[in-house]
Amino acid sequence: MKRIAVALLLVASTQVAVAQSRPSTTTRPCAASRQDVLARGAIVLGTGGQTYDRFVRDRSFCQFDEILEPAWVPSRDVPACFVGYRCKVGTFWDD
Repeated sequence: MKRIAVALLLVASTQVAVAQSRPSTTTRPCAASRQDVLARGAIVLGTGGQTYDRFVRDRSFCQFDEILEPAWVPSRDVPACFVGYRCKVGTFWDD
């Protein structure tokens, strides 16, 4: 019986998601968010309230079928701060 209880506890503990904090663009200067994207290459940033997105430095951080879209977010000092790019599914040529 003890073994079953221990096994259940181990399984339950692996299912608990650990919340990761993410920097919020609205509480930081534009340059700080931009620098994080440049330094890390890809990062998830909060963009206000419960919204967030993944921002990348260049296309090498996207999947092969994705294209870059310029990303503008609100920041503490600028209403529309260019932080980098978002990866979006798209085509590389027009039909």
